[in-house]
Amino acid sequence: MTPGGTMGSQQVAPLAGVRVIEVGVFMAAPFAAMQLADLGADVVKVENPAGGDQVRDVGPFLDGHSSPFARLNRNKRSLALDLKSAAGVSVLRRLADRSDVLVENLRPGAMRRLGLAYEDLRRTNPRLVYVSASGWGQDGPLAALPGLDIMAQARSGLMSITGMPDGDPVKAGVPVADLTCGLYGALAATAALRARELTGEGQHIDVSLLESAVSLAIWEAGKYFATGESGRPLGSAHQSSAPYQAVRTADGWCTLGAVTPKTWTGLCTALGLPGLLADPRYADAHDRHALRHELIPAIEAVTSGRPTARLVADLDAHGVPCAPIHDYAQVFTDGHLSERDFFWDAEHPALGGVRQLGSPMRFSATPARRGPAGPPLGADTLDVLRETGLAEDEIERLLADGVAARPAPMTARIRPGE
Repeated sequence: MTPGGTMGSQQVAPLAGVRVIEVGVFMAAPFAAMQLADLGADVVKVENPAGGDQVRDVGPFLDGHSSPFARLNRNKRSLALDLKSAAGVSVLRRLADRSDVLVENLRPGAMRRLGLAYEDLRRTNPRLVYVSASGWGQDGPLAALPGLDIMAQARSGLMSITGMPDGDPVKAGVPVADLTCGLYGALAATAALRARELTGEGQHIDVSLLESAVSLAIWEAGKYFATGESGRPLGSAHQSSAPYQAVRTADGWCTLGAVTPKTWTGLCTALGLPGLLADPRYADAHDRHALRHELIPAIEAVTSGRPTARLVADLDAHGVPCAPIHDYAQVFTDGHLSERDFFWDAEHPALGGVRQLGSPMRFSATPARRGPAGPPLGADTLDVLRETGLAEDEIERLLADGVAARPAPMTARIRPGE
């Protein structure tokens, strides 16, 4: 049994017994592999012995260890292995023969040049599920170009509808293209494992930041393919219904959505605006959206005089969907999330407990795994090499030649500016 659960009457994570190889840096592949690790898979993160994943050098740092890395790479094991060497490639092949999934996000063609493409590995392990994440996809005119999250947000159209009208271009506050690509990669991997149960064969999965971001344009596609109109920035407002946006309060902002007859009535009642409710021009959400330039100022004339907490209470009392706008200091100390046990501490050998964001996948019988924080570089090199069947003298030769590396001593790596 690989890490992720125990047999018998105790709970077993959904992917317990599945082994995953991650050859990834930064975000898309590591985020995909983290999802699989959370679900119980034994994820072996393959890293260059000379520094490892670049996220290890991204601050802020906790006693010299990257805080983001400790969270993005939880529940994984680290194998320090030089894939630019023939011996390192040979080790990865052996590991792939004993694995179920490989997730990579190197630039298209890089794994092929190493002799580690899907076609190479499937010859000896036809059951392997191989996930390739990239900026633009494995083929097409853009395939060879570098593609980071902001480029995908730009080319996908997301930045054309984000921000305020007539404002400068704005990207989403989180790397949404990267993260969505990672989620699609993890979903596709689990689907391919299910397909393998039926066919006995693995397959290659191609997911890209660009297509992942474009796939989110449900409302925009509905408008364009129906009318030929392209979307534009609307601030916090909805594309076709109103009121559905942030409004000013006496001490900040509050979001509200009153787009059904019942919630529209509740909003007008809560705000003491019977005139709006009786006005036939505002009879439905579509008409209200067309007159939003008049409607929102009339609403804010009232909301701007009430503190956020009172406005939320008034709207809640009348069944109007609403919420205050929280910053992350408020989010990470939120009583509701705490009550639902969303945040938890993962153990790290040097840092102790490292606070984690929970998995949003809440299983009633096979809960998501809560294991260690992102591992030190090479922490599991010896164990993983032994699991491939290598003899001790072969392992020692790999270590002596610098192809593989033992974990570094558990001392803080001081960063510039610390």
